Amino acid sequence: MKFTAVCQSGLGTSFMVQMNIENSLNDLGVNMDDFAVDHTDSGSVSADMADYFFVESTLVPALFRIPEEKIVPLKSIIDAEEVKEHVIEILDNNGIAHN
Repeated sequence: MKFTAVCQSGLGTSFMVQMNIENSLNDLGVNMDDFAVDHTDSGSVSADMADYFFVESTLVPALFRIPEEKIVPLKSIIDAEEVKEHVIEILDNNGIAHN
């Protein structure tokens, strides 16, 4: 499964969200070989890049090329717990065991 963090420039913010996703997956004890996590800018994003796209909620309209069910809108890009809650929900919805 692949997660991609998206921000306007594809630099600091999306990289921080990427690290929060990776930390969440590690904390949850999943096999990291089954996951890929990346980051990109909103102008370069395409639907085939990932299974789920984590993005700050005000930037969601910029992802008009991405199916809505693949978008994970974040209220706060700096809230690692919010990211973890979304990761848990995705794992649960996909039947992936975790701690």
